[in-house]
Parts: sequence; C-alpha cells; structure tokens
Amino acid sequence: MAGKVTPRRVGSVWATIVLAASVANAAEPGAAQLPPAVSALKGCWQGDGEVMGKPVTITLSAKPIVQDAMFVVDVDSSAKADAHDRYSAHLIFGGGKPSTGNAAEQIVGFWADSFGGTFTATGNGVSHKDGFEMVYRYPEDTYVNRWRLIGGRLTWDIAARDDKGKETRFAGYSLARAECATGPS
Repeated sequence: MAGKVTPRRVGSVWATIVLAASVANAAEPGAAQLPPAVSALKGCWQGDGEVMGKPVTITLSAKPIVQDAMFVVDVDSSAKADAHDRYSAHLIFGGGKPSTGNAAEQIVGFWADSFGGTFTATGNGVSHKDGFEMVYRYPEDTYVNRWRLIGGRLTWDIAARDDKGKETRFAGYSLARAECATGPS
C-alpha cells in the first residue's frame, strides 16, 4: 500500500523537512563568512550613552538575516532629558572577501537611520579578537565605529574623522544583554 502512513515514513518525511530547513538557513555557496565578532551581538541589549554630549538610553536588537549570510542590528535611542528626542538606525553587516595580504576578517556594511535616505552610507571594516571596527564615509566626515564585547559588556564608540585624519568623539554607549521582548530570532 503506497499511501499507508508508517513510523518509518513519518521519520523519513521529518528528516527531509529538517534537512530542507537547515539548507534554507545556510548562506549561498561562495558567500563570505560573517565574522564571529559580529554574530556575537545576537540578541538584545540595553544601556546608556552619550551623543554629542547629550545623555541617552539605547536598545539594540541583533540577529542573522538572509539565510545567515548577513546580520542586522536595529538601534533605538532617546535623550534622557526628552523621551520625544528619539533616533533609530538599521545596520546591516556581511562578511567581505579578504584583501591581499590582510589576515583580518573583512566586513561590509550599510547604515540607514531616521534621518532618511540622503544620509545612508556603505561601510567597510575588520574583525578583531574582541570586536570589530567599521568605517562609514559621508561627504563631510568619516565615522569610525568601534564595537567591543568584553566579559558580557558591549561598548560601541563612534568618532568623526576629518579629511586630515583627526578624530573627535561623536558618541559612545555601554550596553548589557537584555531580555528580548519577543525573544531573539
């Protein structure tokens, strides 16, 4: 009987579903590997910081996307003095092909935020033992983002770098893991 359901057939169907699901969550062949320093951010974070001298609260939600080939970090912050003074960003990271002679894991990125399309930027970076660094170029300045995860504490510092290479602190945050509202993806 071809249509009879047996434990063996159920097990075979289940194995096929599990295999298909695991293949669906794998990056395409040849995709550059996402550095572990980026994927270590997976989950939710909350903390405090300051942007251009203004104290803020900040939350991050981070997860792999597009079959684990890339990673997204969604950022929400608000000024401590005025909860209506808000900012949001959507950061996408992916592994990049190593440049000749560079053993560091390369990262490519895209920055979009609540300032809209005119202020989006692509970025490049490298992975380090305890974090990673991304550089985003805008017409007026270059922004250097330094992410560090040490002992369960995440720091994210942003410096504006002018065309002469001088850096000025733009923002800095200190965050701890937090429970996700709907659980990490």
